[in-house]
Amino acid sequence: MTTHHAPGPLDAPSRTSRPAHAGPGEPDPVRSLAGRGAAGARHSGPGPSSGTAATSAAGTGDSPAPGSGGPGAAAASGGDPVKALMHRHRELCARAVDPLEIAAALEAHGMTDRTAARFRHRDVFSLAEEMYARVPRHSSDHSAPPAFAHAVPEPVAGPAVAGPSRLLTLVLLPALPGALCAGLLAGLAQAPPGRARTLAVVAGVLAVLSAVQLCLRHGPLRSPRPAGAAVRLATLWLLGYALLGDGLLDAAVRGGPDRLWPVDTATALGLALAMWPAVLCARLFTGGARRRLARSRGLGEFAAATRPLLLASLTCYLTALAGLLALAGALLGASPALAGAGALGALLLLARLLLVHGHRATPTAALATAAGVELAVLCSVLASRLPGCDFLAVPAETLIKVCGAEAVPTLACAVAALALLVRAVPALSRASAHTDPGTR
Repeated sequence: MTTHHAPGPLDAPSRTSRPAHAGPGEPDPVRSLAGRGAAGARHSGPGPSSGTAATSAAGTGDSPAPGSGGPGAAAASGGDPVKALMHRHRELCARAVDPLEIAAALEAHGMTDRTAARFRHRDVFSLAEEMYARVPRHSSDHSAPPAFAHAVPEPVAGPAVAGPSRLLTLVLLPALPGALCAGLLAGLAQAPPGRARTLAVVAGVLAVLSAVQLCLRHGPLRSPRPAGAAVRLATLWLLGYALLGDGLLDAAVRGGPDRLWPVDTATALGLALAMWPAVLCARLFTGGARRRLARSRGLGEFAAATRPLLLASLTCYLTALAGLLALAGALLGASPALAGAGALGALLLLARLLLVHGHRATPTAALATAAGVELAVLCSVLASRLPGCDFLAVPAETLIKVCGAEAVPTLACAVAALALLVRAVPALSRASAHTDPGTR
């Protein structure tokens, strides 16, 4: 269907097929999505029955059929469910710059392809096309994007602007945390112990965290709304535990710590370097999903094409993370926590993707739960030193004796990442997750 910008009012012709009717006991989508006005318009006032009105509207729209009079045309206009739906979402239709925005908003309100058939359309996408075309546009709106059945994603800026911006957000910024972390570790290897070394460590850690924050504020990992305090605190705890937690927990189980425990520098360098593949994989998923959204002709088709893309992006990131961890271990002559860092990386990437696409509650709960488990295990070991509290450390000591201290963050992050993946697959394969945040 070719989208046109009709200059007429909202009661322009609707689709030409008959609507499907809801079965017994099934809610009427016209009443639920279009509001009370739709049902009232179809059954109020004198004139033909609702079936006659629907037939007249399906056959001729606003123009009377041959041999029919004015009352039939009035009934046809009153029995137009698309007009009632547009009235319910008039603000969305007025500000939409593309039919994709309308389709995503309808899906977010519970519209499915089956429900769209009762509005005389085969799917939500074609219904959104008609709603977009029937909204009156000013003469200056002739440059609006065409219907998404033939749409191709356009760059947001010219080549002179898009080139440097893309280079900055996809190459330079993501490489900054790894470069700063590598410089910090190289400098510490040459610096003598003392106050200057301590100040250098603090300054280096703050610089790396600031670089990570820049990557999260610009580019594919940018969230439409700032992450909450719970997300920030849980993320900082998880990263800190990945660097210091295993050594502290092992020392606590052995009766310490009586001295400074070791820092997992290989894991720190690997995670810092992994910011680059995280940005690229997020870009791969977001860009691929938008291209599939422009080509899809139904919600089921789009979801089926998007789910493998999400899994492929996550797999590419984990593969790159494993390679970077191995590289960091070889450069530093240490053994990184491959399992724990891999689980943490998957958890952080999935949580960020959900935040980027408008979901806050689930990633917040997952991050807080994983951080809470690590904190609870560490506190239970330390609390077992109190008189009569030896039993508190039994689960942690048993797990550490069998699998090592690395098992605690691995299990905590892996379970949370798996729960996020179960949530992310359906949530990120919805059309409403890949449009402007104002339409969600």
